[in-house]
Amino acid sequence: MRRSSALSAAVAVAIVSSVLPATPSEAAPSQLVVDLATQTGPLRYGATGFLYGLGDEGIPNETMLAALKPQVTAQKAPDGLQHPNGDALKVAPMFKRAGGRDIQIYMQDIYKQWPYENLGINDYLAKVDTMTRKVVADPHRTSYVYVPFNEPDQIWYAGNLTGFLNDYRTVYRRIRSIDPGARIAGPNFASYRSADLRAFLQFARDNNVLPDVMTWHELGDDFFTSWQQHYADYRAIETSLGVSPRPITINEYGRFSGDLGVPGNLVQFVAKFENSKVDGCLAYWTTAGGLNDLVTRNNQATGGWWLYKWYGELTGTTVAVTPPAPGGSLQGLAALDPAKKQARVIFGGNNPASGTYDTNVVVKGIPSYLGTTVHATVWGVDSTGLNPSPGPYRVSEGDFTASGGQITIPLTGLKGTSAYHVIVTPDKDRSPATSAQRYEAEYAALGGSARVTYGSNTGYSGTHFSEGYGASTTASTKFVVTAPDDGYYEVALRYSAGPYSGAPATRSVRMRLNGSDLTDVALPGTADWNTWNTVTTKVFLTAGINRIDVDAYAADDRDAVNIDYLEVSAATGTITSYQAESPANTLSGAARAGSNPAASGGAYVGYIGAGAANTLRFNNVTVPAAGRYRMVVTYANGELGEGATNYNSNIVDRYADISVNGGPAARHYFRNTLGWSNFRTTVVDVVLAAGANAITFGNASAGYAPDIDLIQIAAPLG
Repeated sequence: MRRSSALSAAVAVAIVSSVLPATPSEAAPSQLVVDLATQTGPLRYGATGFLYGLGDEGIPNETMLAALKPQVTAQKAPDGLQHPNGDALKVAPMFKRAGGRDIQIYMQDIYKQWPYENLGINDYLAKVDTMTRKVVADPHRTSYVYVPFNEPDQIWYAGNLTGFLNDYRTVYRRIRSIDPGARIAGPNFASYRSADLRAFLQFARDNNVLPDVMTWHELGDDFFTSWQQHYADYRAIETSLGVSPRPITINEYGRFSGDLGVPGNLVQFVAKFENSKVDGCLAYWTTAGGLNDLVTRNNQATGGWWLYKWYGELTGTTVAVTPPAPGGSLQGLAALDPAKKQARVIFGGNNPASGTYDTNVVVKGIPSYLGTTVHATVWGVDSTGLNPSPGPYRVSEGDFTASGGQITIPLTGLKGTSAYHVIVTPDKDRSPATSAQRYEAEYAALGGSARVTYGSNTGYSGTHFSEGYGASTTASTKFVVTAPDDGYYEVALRYSAGPYSGAPATRSVRMRLNGSDLTDVALPGTADWNTWNTVTTKVFLTAGINRIDVDAYAADDRDAVNIDYLEVSAATGTITSYQAESPANTLSGAARAGSNPAASGGAYVGYIGAGAANTLRFNNVTVPAAGRYRMVVTYANGELGEGATNYNSNIVDRYADISVNGGPAARHYFRNTLGWSNFRTTVVDVVLAAGANAITFGNASAGYAPDIDLIQIAAPLG
């Protein structure tokens, strides 16, 4: 599981170089070969999994999660004591809304200590009964996978394989007696143990307790050189025992130091797991609720997040990738989408961590529909530790003439801890991808009838555009954009809207922000489909990642347009601030103002909650019109809770119940800021009446709300 650690919640994990051999600087460029003619299967996206990556509802937010196309998360047992957050049943609704597939339940995390207190199998069986009945009563019961034991080779059963096998059988049968349709995983060894896996699988076969999902952990250096051998050996064991192939989940992967959040190292896992079509969950070495160091602060992306975003945006089928060495440091994966006429390659991981390297990306087997000359754009993203990433940057771009269906993209000065993304399209480029804040439609995720055709149109930006909005209510172009700060931004939509039978001169599309309808944008018609226009909408974006969808929405053809790009730039707008300690507010019960030089104005309000009487009410929050507003809450939360005492940092995500004008309260969780002088922001939507409003923060439970510095009110559109 998570090895013993002296990490403080406020200390970032140090990035250390990999144990893999360095590439001499004087060596010839390495070669990564992508064969588009050799398909290796449908995309599984299996590496996008997390152990305790989800903390509470909204931590991280659904926007950050959904953009990664998540598959599996492993979480705490229902009402478990191991950690303050991460309860499987509590995070399930958000995970499923974000498109997640399976939620593994670490059942032994019902215990408080690590290693788990061994109170005997009867004590554990009583707890298994309670947990299983809670799962059976849950609306998401079919999405759960029971993990009855965690690292049994080290905990409870070290040196006692027979004892483990017998207890596994007992617990397996107890779960099935309560939940006949249960999916059960095992054995969940701490590492790949060939002989023990064989013994386990043979015992499970003979006793009719075969796991539905096979699990073990890959947390050591041997993963990098030996994953293929581990995988092949396990499949050979299945075959030799006459056991049908089990789905595999490596539900803890990544070393204690040097892997989490580091794009160049994480490529290793993503590439190898996708190649083997298995699932994997990033290990829980630091704090819960941050997608295992892919998310920092409040819903801001680290460099590692962008790697998984690229992975989630692969479409089509995977194709063969040959790295310089199977167990070497430079690895990659690739996919070809015939419908979109795009090939994409993700690669990285050449060590040492410092310094640079050169490589040639060789793409062969280029299909005829890409043409004899293709365009390739290469993007990079750097490791940022636990600091927010500014996002990808362009490394190179150019046209390449295929010789024998093959091109070579020479790349120099690449960074060992960075990851890289190559997009190959037909040679249809009209302008270079120079702006980091310009998001081309042809590279975005497409939904419904939206498509990229690489036709004969002219005048567009980049390599093409998205179309298919005519006669459609489903077409959608889905942009993922990043904002450095909470605030207003000009979102410029470039489009064409030429003559279209039955369509009005002025068209419109529906803009959605982070999964909710934002506004319908009017788009004046253009003279023809080769003439482009830009309409700008001022939108309030949250710091970090935002998803902006441009959708067809009407039964008629008022939304018949082509989409070229979105461009995002900082703007100004009306944002009204209200200090928590202001005498205009009402502090009830134990709630009181305190001083902290890190707070704006040097003061904040604390001791909110721990009882219904202790509240902070902002009075006279005034807006010109009734409607939904963005409330930016600046707060601090440094609470550490109970749980296992010798590893991880047991951060507590405090919550506040927020009510407007005495109406029903809505609960909002506030991610831990890793210190009481670390004030961060989170954005809460509130519905306000025209004129003066009262907004109340409280927490009637035994827990406190966070310390509140101030709130800022802004309309969603400027």
